[in-house]
Formats: sequence, C-alpha cells, structure tokens
Amino acid sequence: MLLKIGWHDSMKLKLTAVFKKFPEGYAAFVEELPGANTQGTTLAEARTNLAEAVAMVLEASRELGFNRFSSVNSSARSRC
Repeated sequence: MLLKIGWHDSMKLKLTAVFKKFPEGYAAFVEELPGANTQGTTLAEARTNLAEAVAMVLEASRELGFNRFSSVNSSARSRC
C-alpha cells in the first residue's frame, strides 16, 4: 500500500497492508501502524476502509505530535 501523506504532495510512505479472508469477509491491518485495522465484506471494501483507517491514525498522530515513522522513514517527518 503506497499512501500520499498530507504534509507535502511529494512525500510518500510505503506501508505493509495485510488482508486475511474469513467466511464473513476480510480483515485488514497495517503492520507498521498500530491502530490501523478494519474489515470489509469484500476485498475492495476492506482496502477502502483500511485507507480511511490509516488516514485517521496518521491525522491523530499529527495532532498529538507523534512521529511514529522517525526510525522507519525520515522523509515522513511531521511538519507540526
């Protein structure tokens, strides 16, 4: 999963999205981003929901002044 981060248009962050199929649908989470998890009836719905979950976790982190990725990717630093 490659996401554009809102700090600057040219900043990108590569994250590992994991999708698991269950009889009821799909569960999804991002390994590098605790709290970014969701589910969906279809894979497409799970992908959409996961993108929204990631955006919400990153926004909350920016608002709280956290920089979860300082050791993963120095170019993804918050401009708080």
